[in-house]
This record gives sequence, structure tokens and C-alpha cells, in this order.
Amino acid sequence: MNKSELINAIAEKSQLTKAEAKRALEAAIETVTEALAKDDKVTLIGFGTFSVAKKEERTGINPRTKETIVIPARKAIKFKPGSELINKAK
Repeated sequence: MNKSELINAIAEKSQLTKAEAKRALEAAIETVTEALAKDDKVTLIGFGTFSVAKKEERTGINPRTKETIVIPARKAIKFKPGSELINKAK
């Protein structure tokens, strides 16, 4: 499912227009993004939890040249599905 298909599904299930559904989805995405940018955790009970994980600097190997390289520290977004989502996906 892509973004436009998701907007159509939201509009149909919530009886909103497609324009309203698009604004609602974009507002939700923007709100989650802003929270994660502040290192906050976003929990949607039954659906899952979005969080930020800090990855430490580490060494790796370039598969092409077999050279040792340094992989810089970074932040990564994690998603842990909730129990309801897990049960519906079975």
C-alpha cells in the first residue's frame, strides 16, 4: 500500500474527504517525526511504538575492497509492533 492508497482507505473508513484524510495523515506523520526528532517515544496502544536508537561508531569492512572502514555513530528509528498488530498479522 502506498501513500495515496492509504489516504483513500482512511477517507473511506473515516467518512472524510480525500483532502481531509490527506491533511490528517500528513499531520500525524509530521507530529510523529517531530517527536522522534526530539528523541521522544511515540506509543500507539495496540499498534506499536516508534523510538530512536543511538548506534555507536563501529568498524566494518568494505565488501568490495576488503578495507576496514569506520562507520560513524548515528540515530536510527525503531518500530516495535504492539500485540494487537502482531495478532492481526498472523
